[in-house]
Amino acid sequence: MAETDLVELMRQALFAGLLVVAPVLLVGFAVGTLMGLIQAATGIHEQIVGLVPRLVAIAAALVMLAPWMLERMADLVRAAAAGGP
Repeated sequence: MAETDLVELMRQALFAGLLVVAPVLLVGFAVGTLMGLIQAATGIHEQIVGLVPRLVAIAAALVMLAPWMLERMADLVRAAAAGGP
């Protein structure tokens, strides 16, 4: 495997990792922002009130997106095993 192939494989791995983790991070960000707005509007400033819904939403996103995430990672491993992109 040439150095350029290794660099390309690393680039693809980083991009695939970002692509896989982005939906879960976006769900966490959206729920966290929504809970922050609700806490600001109601005056409730307990950390657990914002944490629990965020954790539940992230867990639900992971359960729903797990097959898609695994398929993306399997595609990357197949490409690496085949010897290139």
